[in-house]
Amino acid sequence: MTDGPRQRGCSAASGGDAGPESGKESGEGGVALKKEIGLVSACGIIVGNIIGSGIFVSPKGVMENASSVGLALIVWIVTGIITAIGALCYAELGVTIPKSGGDYSYVKDIFGGLAGFLRLWIAVLVIYPTNQAVIALTFSNYVLQPLFPTCFPPENGLRLLAAVCLLLLTWVNCSSVRWATRVQDIFTAGKLLALALIIIMGIVQICKGEYYWLEPAHAFDPFQEYDVGLIALAFLQGSFAYGGWNFLNYVTEELVDPYVNLPRAIFISIPLVTFVYVFANIAYVTAMSPQELLASNAVAVTFGEKLLGVMSWIMPISVALSTFGGVNGSLFTSSRLFFAGAREGHLPSLLAMIHVKRCTPIPALLFTCLSTLLMLCTSDMYTLINYVGFINYLFYGVTVAGQIVLRIKAPDMHRPIRISLVWPVIYLLFWAFLLIFSLYSEPIVCGLGMAIMLTGVPVYFLGVYWDNKPECFNSFVAKMTYLGQKFCVVVYPGETKGAGNGEEGEELKESQAPLSQDDGETRKSADC
Repeated sequence: MTDGPRQRGCSAASGGDAGPESGKESGEGGVALKKEIGLVSACGIIVGNIIGSGIFVSPKGVMENASSVGLALIVWIVTGIITAIGALCYAELGVTIPKSGGDYSYVKDIFGGLAGFLRLWIAVLVIYPTNQAVIALTFSNYVLQPLFPTCFPPENGLRLLAAVCLLLLTWVNCSSVRWATRVQDIFTAGKLLALALIIIMGIVQICKGEYYWLEPAHAFDPFQEYDVGLIALAFLQGSFAYGGWNFLNYVTEELVDPYVNLPRAIFISIPLVTFVYVFANIAYVTAMSPQELLASNAVAVTFGEKLLGVMSWIMPISVALSTFGGVNGSLFTSSRLFFAGAREGHLPSLLAMIHVKRCTPIPALLFTCLSTLLMLCTSDMYTLINYVGFINYLFYGVTVAGQIVLRIKAPDMHRPIRISLVWPVIYLLFWAFLLIFSLYSEPIVCGLGMAIMLTGVPVYFLGVYWDNKPECFNSFVAKMTYLGQKFCVVVYPGETKGAGNGEEGEELKESQAPLSQDDGETRKSADC
């Protein structure tokens, strides 16, 4: 499990006891990613990425498939427990393989270059651009809705405001890691306060005796026939609502003391989110019957209209703030995934460079922003998300299975955290249950998702595995990389800050030709 050729010079970023400003200098004037993410910001990344618009807008997916209030609440609780188990498995992997990139890095190191590249390919091609575009559109919809009370906001206006949101947050992330984490902390606190308001109103309702649908006699009274397939879909809907629990693993190298703060942030955040999700849903059913909840496309807004009166505007604003923070968190973490992929030689090498002063991965952030803006121009992004949602969940299971494989292949590897193998086995059994019923219920959607993923196989062999590319192609790529490097003022982690000017710049240009023969040989041996 050797690292790719672009791993050099990053040791300062992955050291164990570097201070918050350690990323500014590495060795003799080198640069590296800053270790600026403390425990609070780490919790903000997990909570902020999990809690998006879903809990405010549409928890009805779980209710609809669970067929009763009681079973829906059980689904939320069990899914939270399973998510915590998965996060526990990722915590061991994160401190055993302490590299940014999350499950991409783990799959690549354990199962080889092709498997890792397919994970990266589906993320680059569809998952992150479409998810970010949808969250940004949700933000713009709730901001513009008060201006259009009797009709839907114009589509072009929605896309324009979503684009402005993306550009603003990309600028913040390019400017400073500290700024980006502060934005995440503030908006995570905002959405938790909004959810706390919902929970408090639910408690008040219960104190008033409004708990008809929480009484056991009524909670499990089904409004349709119980069905195993529908219950599996309810768990799948719940699992998607908890999506984002693994995002902290994408920024491991920027964590202060990752061996302590990575597991600690997981242990704090996942139970907190589970508590908030369960009690928010309890609050909803104190004000609405199951039929009213299923009829609403914005459950929190309907809840606010029923209980807040003239203050009901608080809920749409809360959704807008929540989604704004969600876009920021997604940009922050997805750019680190693309950065890690470029460093391993699976994406253009420019994306593995960071700014010489700000120590932020500006090319990866710009690439993330551009791909999301392109998705805003398409009309079928929701369909793409449905196609690849199955694949995204598939790789969660592959990654957790990799934990067991790694225990067998490298039993003596240093593991600061070592959990019982019972936990990954429990997670994989639950995972297999969901995937089997997903394939049974929606074979065409799952098949198309697999087909989209497999388009990465020829790309891998042509772009990564093939060493002897024409010299003119290598020269063109090297020149474009150098131009991008000059434009963004970026170097590889560990390179000197003065690189890029004069003779040093020419040496850097030669040393960083992304597909040179030596790099190709190293990359081929690593991937094989």
